[in-house]
Amino acid sequence: MTETSDSARATDAAPTLRRGTLGTADIAFFVVSAAAPLTVMAGVAPLALLIGGIGAPAAYLAAGITLAVFAVGFTTMSRHVRHGGGFYAYITRGLGRPAGFGAALLALLGYLAMNIGVYGLLGSATHDTLASLTGWNVPWPVLALTGVAVIWFGGFRSIDFGAKVLGVLLLAETAILVLLAVAVLAKGGAHGLSLSAFAPSRMTAGGMPGVLAMAFAAFTGFESTVIYRREARDPARSIPRATYIAVAFLGLFYAFIVWTVIQAYGDRQVVAAAAKDPTGLFFSAISGYVGPWAADVMHVLIVTSLLASLLAFHNATNRYVLAMAEEGVLPASLGRIHPRHRSPYVAGVAQTVLAVVVVVAFAAAGADPYTQLLLWVNTPGMLALVALQLLAAVAVPLYFRRVSHGEGPLRTVVAPAVATLLLGAALWLVVANINLLTGASSTVDLTLILLVPAAFAAGLGYALRVRASRPRVYERFAAEPTAEPGEEPALAPATS
Repeated sequence: MTETSDSARATDAAPTLRRGTLGTADIAFFVVSAAAPLTVMAGVAPLALLIGGIGAPAAYLAAGITLAVFAVGFTTMSRHVRHGGGFYAYITRGLGRPAGFGAALLALLGYLAMNIGVYGLLGSATHDTLASLTGWNVPWPVLALTGVAVIWFGGFRSIDFGAKVLGVLLLAETAILVLLAVAVLAKGGAHGLSLSAFAPSRMTAGGMPGVLAMAFAAFTGFESTVIYRREARDPARSIPRATYIAVAFLGLFYAFIVWTVIQAYGDRQVVAAAAKDPTGLFFSAISGYVGPWAADVMHVLIVTSLLASLLAFHNATNRYVLAMAEEGVLPASLGRIHPRHRSPYVAGVAQTVLAVVVVVAFAAAGADPYTQLLLWVNTPGMLALVALQLLAAVAVPLYFRRVSHGEGPLRTVVAPAVATLLLGAALWLVVANINLLTGASSTVDLTLILLVPAAFAAGLGYALRVRASRPRVYERFAAEPTAEPGEEPALAPATS
C-alpha cells in the first residue's frame, strides 16, 4: 500500500474540524448571539433602570470600553498563540502550566454553567409565550428538555450550519429592537429627546455599582472568538476583527436601546414604570409605539434569542472540551469528530446529557426555572468567565516579555495593565453585588462565589498530579501547533 493511501486512510479514520469555514461575520454572529441582546434588554435592562436610574446606558458603555481595552492585548496575543484552547492556552503562555490547568477548569465551569442555566429561562420564557399567545399551559421542564434536544442537533451539524442559523436569529432579534428604537425616535419620545442619561453625575448614583455588575454580565462570552481559530478563514485577521466588532456592537447597541426606552417613557417616568412592571417594560413600549402585534413578535423572538445564545455557548463549550481531550487532559473519546459534519459530536452528547441531568434534577426538586435554575447555575459561570478575562489580561505582558515580537508597548504592556485594573474592579463589583444577580440568601451567594476559586484550585491540583503521573501530557499541555489552520499541525512544546 502506498504512503498516500495510508495517509488518506488515517485522515478518514480521524476527521478534523472543518477548517477555513468561518469568516469574520460568522464568528461575530457566534459571539454576539451568545450574549442574547434581546433577552438582556427586555429581561435585565429594566432591573438596571430600577436599581441605577436613567444612568444605566452609561454603565453599558463603560463595560464596553473596559472590554475593548482588554481586547487590545487579547487580540494582539491571538496573532502569536495559535492554539485552539482559548483562554487556558493564553494563560498557560503567560502564567505557566499549573495556572493553565486551573484556567481550563474555570473555562469548563464557565461555559457549561452559562449554557445549562439558560435552559431554565428558555423553559420559563417559552411557557409564558405559549400561554400568552395560544393559551397552552406546557410545563417548563418539557419545554426546556425540548430545547436541549434542539441545541444538541444544532451542535451536531456542521459549524457553517450553526453560523447560518445564528445569523438569521440574531438579525431577527436585533431588528425588533431597532424597530422599537426607530418608532420612539420618530415620535420624539414621551416628552422630547434628552441626553441627560449620559451626564457624568449619573455614574455616581447610589445603585450604579450594581448596574455596572449587570452590564459586565451582559457581555459574557464575547471572548470566545479565539475558540474558533481552527475553523476560521485567515484567523490572524478574522479573530481580532470579530472580537472588536462584537465588543463595539454590544456596547453601543445596549446603551442606545436602553436610552431609547428611557425616551419612550420619559426621564422621570421610566423608573416608576420599571418598578411597576419590570418584565413588561419593553413589551409595553413597543406595543404603544409600534403596535400590539410587535409585542407578540418580541415574545416569540425572546425564545429564539435564547435558542441562539444556547447554540453559541454549546458550540464554544464543545470546542473547549475537544481541545482538552486532544491533549489528554479529558478522556480521548470526548475528542471524536463526526466524519461528515466535522463537529465534536461526542463532546456535544456529553454536554447534552449533563444538561438533561441538571434540568431534571431542578425540576424534580420543584425549583423555579428562573430564580434558581437560571440564576444559581449561571452566576458562577459568569464569575468564572470574568475571572478568566482578568487572568488573561495579566498573562499578556508576561508572555510578551519572554518571546521575540514586533508589537508595540501600548498593545503588550499599557493596554493589558489598564485592562487588569478595570477587570479587577469589575470582578469586585460583581462579587460585591452578587445578590442583585441571584436574589438568593447570603449562604447561597457565598457558595456560588466559592465555586470559582475551588475550580481553579482543583485545576492546580490536577496539574501537579498530571506532572507526576503523566509528564508527557503535562509538557504538551497547551502546546503550540507548528502550522496555521488549513494545515494539519504537528504540536511543538509550549513556551511556558
